[in-house]
Amino acid sequence: MDKEKYQEHLKNEHNISKFATNVKEIVYGGTDGIITTFAVVSGFSGANLGSHALDFSLITVLIFGLANLIADGASMGLGSFLSLRSEKKVYEDFYKKELHETEVSLNEEIEETELILFDQGFDKKDSKLLSKIFSKNKPFWVKFMVQHEGGLDDVENNSPSQSAIITFFSFLFFGFIPLIPYVLGNEISFTNLFIYSIFSTVLALTILGVVRAKISKSSYLISIIETVVLGVVASLLAYGVGYLFTL
Repeated sequence: MDKEKYQEHLKNEHNISKFATNVKEIVYGGTDGIITTFAVVSGFSGANLGSHALDFSLITVLIFGLANLIADGASMGLGSFLSLRSEKKVYEDFYKKELHETEVSLNEEIEETELILFDQGFDKKDSKLLSKIFSKNKPFWVKFMVQHEGGLDDVENNSPSQSAIITFFSFLFFGFIPLIPYVLGNEISFTNLFIYSIFSTVLALTILGVVRAKISKSSYLISIIETVVLGVVASLLAYGVGYLFTL
């Protein structure tokens, strides 16, 4: 099998594509965007009910909702950037340390590799043979040791800036959906706007659940239920906090 056929095999049979490798950022950013934005809407709606309602205006909800959307989206993107950058730094430092050890204490590193392979289920003979083979390909060997001795996954090909951008725009795209009724419905009552926002939020969470299921090839029903339930619980908490201010 040549490299081109192998790449096609990964894409078609194992669902490994550029889009699939960014599922974490899409789901993470999208879920947080929906929940935090609707939390703002829920909080204001809860505060607008009851005998001591605070009577917030539509423009107030929009200002706080959009400000939250931009600020939290930027914060999430920056957090993703710094987190992945730190991971890469830790990985690179450990890689350099292991590389140095293969150069100054070759036999000890081979023995460590034998022990790791033995613990993974190979017998002593195969562990010894594989260790010698690994030592002939130093880049592969060092990565193997970083993963199995240091417990660090290879993040060499991950881009902090790409991760930040995907997280940010996923947050903005999905997080804007709960605000759509408030952008379009100036003549609609506050109560009805909140109801429409609930439907918009459930729709956004459902779409995100479908995206999760599509990328991970998991059950659509389970993925949608998990995503929607998470959003509903968080929204109820925010609504409850807002309602407390009216008591």
